[in-house]
Amino acid sequence: MINHVSSNEKSKVSFTAKQLAFCAVAMALAFVLSNIKVFKFPTGGSITAFSMLVACLPGFFFGPLVGIVTGVAYGLLNLIVDPYILFPAQVIVDYILAFGALGLSGFFANKKFGLIKGYIAAVLGRYVFAVISGWIFFGEWAWEGWSPLTYSLAYNAIYIFAEAAVTLVVLFLPPVRDLMGRLKDMATN
Repeated sequence: MINHVSSNEKSKVSFTAKQLAFCAVAMALAFVLSNIKVFKFPTGGSITAFSMLVACLPGFFFGPLVGIVTGVAYGLLNLIVDPYILFPAQVIVDYILAFGALGLSGFFANKKFGLIKGYIAAVLGRYVFAVISGWIFFGEWAWEGWSPLTYSLAYNAIYIFAEAAVTLVVLFLPPVRDLMGRLKDMATN
């Protein structure tokens, strides 16, 4: 259960045991799937086996607040296990904001085709932060003749949108849509 307190009091967020269990399983599964790399780019980024989808599920199940908190926790797990740090501010953009953006899926939790819409929003959110990071912190690796911003836009689009495209095809399959609906029912009822 998520509790909201008036603006005059400190905000408090609490998870039910069921929410915590589902979020922990989603985080763990997303982490395992993120290590199954379909393709890994030499300068960072990879196409994984549906890890972004699984990381979006807490938001789809329980709404944006729980999704964003779980996304940030997932980002911190990635930071602890496999850090790539150039600058302290880059940690915030790459690990907190980019992974937290996966919780944006929760804004579409109760909409028709909510998982698909939410997944697209989450992927776009992650892409925005990956582009910002690439532009500011990794611009020196821009391909010859490319500005840091155009390089970051193209480079991050390749791996993020490749995984997203395959995931969206899978999500449109009726058995997968049914499975996701059943999982949401199990998580929320």
